[in-house]
Amino acid sequence: MNKVSGAKLPDGAKAQRVYLSLRDQITAGHLASGETLPGEQRLAEQFGVSRVTVRRALDALSRDGLINRQAGSGTRVCGQSAQGTLAAMDFNTLLPHLVEMGQSTTARLLSFSYARAPETVAAAMGLRSEEKVQIATRVRLTDDVPFSHLTTYVPAEIAQNYSENDLATTPLFKLLERGGVQIEEAHQTVSATLAAPDVAEALDIAVGSALLSLKRVVRDVEGNGVEYLSGLYRPDMFRLEMPLTRVGTGSARHWEPSIGRREEASK
Repeated sequence: MNKVSGAKLPDGAKAQRVYLSLRDQITAGHLASGETLPGEQRLAEQFGVSRVTVRRALDALSRDGLINRQAGSGTRVCGQSAQGTLAAMDFNTLLPHLVEMGQSTTARLLSFSYARAPETVAAAMGLRSEEKVQIATRVRLTDDVPFSHLTTYVPAEIAQNYSENDLATTPLFKLLERGGVQIEEAHQTVSATLAAPDVAEALDIAVGSALLSLKRVVRDVEGNGVEYLSGLYRPDMFRLEMPLTRVGTGSARHWEPSIGRREEASK
């Protein structure tokens, strides 16, 4: 299991800032396994905090198994476990890969209910304000390690075609198609956010940890919104890659994603 699993932030905003900065440097590989960290006084000067604050942050990192503190020999980085990155993706393969993972991993259903959709969700799906949706929240795991927190909204009329148990055992898009929904297209956005307490607990990470945020609206052949997905993914288990091409001439020369070019070449 990842060594930051079950992490708990130290007390105090300054100590949390030091903790998160050092933790991110370790998990990203900028501080290599076996490397010796600067002393408490040096770290205090670097971060502009007291030695007591640094000590709190280091104690938390030690509890997480990311560093090893020994009197007289300094503080050494333990680094990440062998599990490492679960998937490396580019924008061409992001959605297909997440769908594939949904088929090959296990899920734990956290909540299941029917209610009105939040305004932002209703607007994105084109629903009436009074229209009810099924709201389900699941956590997906690989080798018993949680890697994604998924909340889906489906119009109640469509959701009645499958049960709560179905949702806990079968990918949602398969349930929609099994119920006769003809999926035509989807639009998604990818950004970043921080883990709220409930999400942090479900994903077994520290509150305030960075997460990959994915929002997706799925529509049928008639253009009706049939699913809204709000997905949160642990970045320590994903890496998003993008090929770039140097284009233009003179002062207008710049980097441009080569995704479209590659797609055209493959047609």
